[in-house]
Amino acid sequence: MQQYSEPLKKTISAIGTVVLGKEQQVKLALACLLAKGHLLIEDLPGMGKTTLAHALAHVLGLDYNRVQFTSDLLPADILGVSVFNQQKTEFEFHQGPVFTQLLLADEINRTTPKTQSALLEAMEEGQVSIEGKTRQLPQPFFVIATQNPLNQSGTFPLPESQLDRFLMRIELGYPSAKAERLLFQGINPRAQLQQLPQTLSHSQLEGLQQQVSEIHLSDNVLDYLQRIVRYSREHPEISYGLSPRGGLALLRAAQAWALIDQRQHLLPEDLQAVMPAVMGHRLREAANSNDQSGYALVDQILNQVDVLGPV
Repeated sequence: MQQYSEPLKKTISAIGTVVLGKEQQVKLALACLLAKGHLLIEDLPGMGKTTLAHALAHVLGLDYNRVQFTSDLLPADILGVSVFNQQKTEFEFHQGPVFTQLLLADEINRTTPKTQSALLEAMEEGQVSIEGKTRQLPQPFFVIATQNPLNQSGTFPLPESQLDRFLMRIELGYPSAKAERLLFQGINPRAQLQQLPQTLSHSQLEGLQQQVSEIHLSDNVLDYLQRIVRYSREHPEISYGLSPRGGLALLRAAQAWALIDQRQHLLPEDLQAVMPAVMGHRLREAANSNDQSGYALVDQILNQVDVLGPV
């Protein structure tokens, strides 16, 4: 683990030069990708969502494509299409932007559910099925999607099946007074993006992803994880709780968080640190279908589920 300590510090520091004052969110985003998950960034326009996605691509040295999602975008615009070649008298497949290592799906909730669903197979299995043929995507393959709050005009809510494909959903929020002052003084994060160095090689990224699954999980921490999952399923105020996939997502994200903190064992605090990002978009209040209600439920779980209680 020691050989990755310095590259991880450099990675967080480099992203922090363009995403000012958001170290917690930067660490969550990095943990999401180290856990081989996909990331959803939700916030108002102009908060730095796209800048964070571009910064991650630069420091990880990944090929990336950006798709601006609009109401008239079609699935073929993402996946690709076959075009007849008159000289060869045969159809040739032209790859869409999904054939990359990091896909930035910008404002994903401004397109229709049909186009949103075009990413489901890609996100779950790292492949796409087009015209009866399965095509593998490059590895690693990450989707970083941004979305505007649902109360803004021209948005289509992501269905639960699509939300569940995202390991984490995070919000950036307004910058601190110190960070905003730097912006007012002329710091231009977008201009600095191209200057970001690659801080993790592909082999280092693969090594870190492998180490995530090797973070030790004690019986006590496993008991705590199971109490969290059970509470989410049995409490009457929650319409539906964590699925087995959701529980595994919480575990992987917590292991990645422990790795970033340079530990080889999992603590209850690691689960607590990633719970809002992992569970907030997976829980719904029984009496309120509001998309934001999941965060209040996470706070309730954090307060009610005892770290040392019986299973």
